[in-house]
Amino acid sequence: MSALFYAGSGMAFEEKRAWMTIVVTVCAYTIYVVTVLRRAGDGPLADVAYAGTLLWTIGGAVAAAIVASIAMAVAGGHGADRTDERDREINKVGERIGQSIVVIGALAAVIMAIAELRHFWIANAVYLAFVLSAVLSSLAKIMAYRKGGFQTW
Repeated sequence: MSALFYAGSGMAFEEKRAWMTIVVTVCAYTIYVVTVLRRAGDGPLADVAYAGTLLWTIGGAVAAAIVASIAMAVAGGHGADRTDERDREINKVGERIGQSIVVIGALAAVIMAIAELRHFWIANAVYLAFVLSAVLSSLAKIMAYRKGGFQTW
């Protein structure tokens, strides 16, 4: 992961953005989980006031990602954030891979709602799906950049 911060790496801007997405997403989710677990103490997890923390960590992650993208573009100089056809294709396939996790998370949330589970569990299943989606999508993009793209058939 130190490659993310190595300015002379020659890494494509979109690959750097994928690394940044992983770092920001994992950090935000870790902050959320630690905060909720600390609040729970010895009590039931589903009784924790989670909504504010969930919204703040999601909002904070979005803001951090925007600031980091801007900083990477500025640090890279004029045209550093330009993308080409390969970047667009890698992004499209990576996003499709990540969206599969969102679909699984949505199905899990529907099943949980039908089972009348508490809102805490449903919200956390959806949040986890978003986190896993972002990480999986970013990993797919990074692998594509490292291996020279996706296999087309």
